[in-house]
Amino acid sequence: MKSPAHIVVIRLSAMGDVAMTVPVLLKLTKTYPEVAVTVISRKLFQPIFKDIPNVSFLEADVKGKHKGLLGIVSLAKEAKRKNITAVADLHNVIRSNVMTRYFKSFAIKVAKIDKGRAEKKEITKPNGKPLTPLKSTHERYADVFRKLGYALDLKPPLFLNKKPLPQQFTIDASKKKIGIAPFAAYNSKMYPLELMKEVLQKLDEKGTYQLFLFGSKDEKEALSQLASGLKSTTIVASLVSFEEELALISNLDAMLSMDSANGHLAAMYGIPVITLWGVTHPFIGFMPYNQPMENQLISDLEKYPLLPTSVYGNKFPKGYEKVMESIKPSSVIEKISSILETSPFEKG
Repeated sequence: MKSPAHIVVIRLSAMGDVAMTVPVLLKLTKTYPEVAVTVISRKLFQPIFKDIPNVSFLEADVKGKHKGLLGIVSLAKEAKRKNITAVADLHNVIRSNVMTRYFKSFAIKVAKIDKGRAEKKEITKPNGKPLTPLKSTHERYADVFRKLGYALDLKPPLFLNKKPLPQQFTIDASKKKIGIAPFAAYNSKMYPLELMKEVLQKLDEKGTYQLFLFGSKDEKEALSQLASGLKSTTIVASLVSFEEELALISNLDAMLSMDSANGHLAAMYGIPVITLWGVTHPFIGFMPYNQPMENQLISDLEKYPLLPTSVYGNKFPKGYEKVMESIKPSSVIEKISSILETSPFEKG
């Protein structure tokens, strides 16, 4: 008798890229409920996959027992012992390539993501580039499963269910709950904190919103400065576990994020996400899942015609250090108000 299908999915980092796998895995497991999935990723990310049917988790301890070539081969052996029948490499980096070569040696079918590097290089080159939308990362992930023989249509969208609110948070049911994630991996993707402070002050003055500030433990001091003097603001950084943070995110009415992980985490739950874009651009393919283009607030392309200058935000020419100052705080506030005060967000 033929063994049931069991797909190993490899995506080791980063958090936003890992979160973008969720809508695809939800669609895969709903379309093919007989298929088992094992996700290989870092321990921190395990809560992201906890509520997806038929999905189990295998930790990649790349700084410990799976460090180096021998460690990665050991991880591949652990996965093979689960009687896998196929491998979806959603990362396509040195570590995952070592693993896939091991799997191929046992005639296990492997498919890898095409990251579209040439297209992305073209859209970020300095002159004469076509500013047209590239394939989304979600579709690139789905393509990997299509190569393995699993036809996937990401429409209509699927989302994770709302989770019980952690008891650490006091919620005012009369107010809309807004998550604010002001940080990003690079300053070129981060809204100036003085402008973000202005946004927070205006939202706080309305008296109809409850604000939750997200960030890492190292960013807590900066968040405290942003929250200073505000009445309806809670700093989430280091207050709860990552799993509890996800539960809070699932209960938000909106998320304001940079081109960074928190926007993708909110999108997993179908939360409306307003994204602020600096030297990157939504057309590169990293727009949060199922979010409309009107929720993408982009730096001034007339003033900064070379945008986007980078796929990840790490490259930009002289004079482009402060592109995000061209996004006015009033535009951010108006967009949030239009989502929360006028019409419901459509999930799909």
